[in-house]
Amino acid sequence: MSRRYRVALRLFPCVLVLLFLAPACSGPSRDRVSLSGLTMGTTWSVDVAGARADRRKLNEDIAAVLDDVNRKMSTYLPDSELSRLNRAPGGTWFPLSDELYRVIREALRVGAETGGAFDITIGPAVNLWGFGPDKHTAIPAAADIEAALAETGPGKIELRSSPPALRKHDARVYLDLSGIAKGYAVDRIASLLERAGFRDFLVDIGGEVRARGKSARGDVWRIGIEKPITGARAVERIIDLDNIAMATSGDYRNYFVNNGVRYSHTIDPRNGRPVSHNLVSVTVLHPAAMTADALATGLLVLGPERGLDLARQLGLAVFFISRSDHGFTERYTEPFTWFLPEK
Repeated sequence: MSRRYRVALRLFPCVLVLLFLAPACSGPSRDRVSLSGLTMGTTWSVDVAGARADRRKLNEDIAAVLDDVNRKMSTYLPDSELSRLNRAPGGTWFPLSDELYRVIREALRVGAETGGAFDITIGPAVNLWGFGPDKHTAIPAAADIEAALAETGPGKIELRSSPPALRKHDARVYLDLSGIAKGYAVDRIASLLERAGFRDFLVDIGGEVRARGKSARGDVWRIGIEKPITGARAVERIIDLDNIAMATSGDYRNYFVNNGVRYSHTIDPRNGRPVSHNLVSVTVLHPAAMTADALATGLLVLGPERGLDLARQLGLAVFFISRSDHGFTERYTEPFTWFLPEK
């Protein structure tokens, strides 16, 4: 059976590539609308199957959602809601939109669930290591790392639900939602499609994916998890997705080498340093893309043993790829097996 491959490249700093596979079969394809574009420093694509749609209106509606998420959660737009929050003085309540409140609340929940391995206040340490806007490969001094850590941590902020607002205890606190905002945007687009009456679709923003129903070929959406190798594209595992979201976090594309030592862009919020274990890729399946997005990062930080233990405790569908002297090793939780294609 032949396969048609479509590759979507995530250009955001936490680089991930997913290969979407649509197996060919006999018989005519159903109606299909495919749209794509750029957002959040990466690509987005939407495939709607089995229904006719007004391409222009659908594209405009999707663009409006993406624009709204950017205007609320971008750290690159100086007038975004998040940028204004980051410039706000300490000790005062900053009013939040319902959308920004919802994402920050979920980020803090996942942060607590992972024991601090996911932290949206880690920006100062990320920038210090040269993985922010100011790129460099210099190794920061221990004193500078400690100073950056002094500006981070969920204890530096308070979140209020009614009315939604956030208070920073220190004006220097800097929130970065790059580990969850794209997943949230995927959820928003999926909700848009469902409200419009579509039942078969695939949404992808920079590798964060949510699928529902059947592809244009009439079979389940089939997605390949990339093998974590540098300078090439290869599939490690193929899974079937239906009414579920998927996010992968990996450290094999965004890193630098200094004096023969490899430094990953994934910073451990607990010590302010790049992770140094052999876990290189974590894929999480979850009903909500924003939750899968955040969990993938947190579990990657925790490493191959503690991450897998926590995934099992929480009953998550998770796939781990670790580097070894003989190549790569796979480990996964029992719920993940539910999404493996039948042989």
